Amino acid sequence: MKMAERRLRAIVSGRVQGVYFRAHTKEEAVKLDLTGFARNLDDGTVEVVAEGPEVRLRKLSEWLKRGPPAASVASLEVSWSEASREFNSFEVTY
Repeated sequence: MKMAERRLRAIVSGRVQGVYFRAHTKEEAVKLDLTGFARNLDDGTVEVVAEGPEVRLRKLSEWLKRGPPAASVASLEVSWSEASREFNSFEVTY
């Protein structure tokens, strides 16, 4: 039986722009075989939308709490929904 696919949407705040946060998030998502995107928002936060098995999405969420070495994550807001299956890969978008 195939695991149910879920969607995670995360808003990461803190020192998360200009520190390769999106590129590192993509590396983590690709390692976990997730699809979706990471992008900077105008308010200085980073939005991450990822789809895949919930167990792997939870691993990504744990990573997002820390981020890459140069980042300083102040808060992480996560919401869950059913996967839309609209993505073929994980990308950094603008």
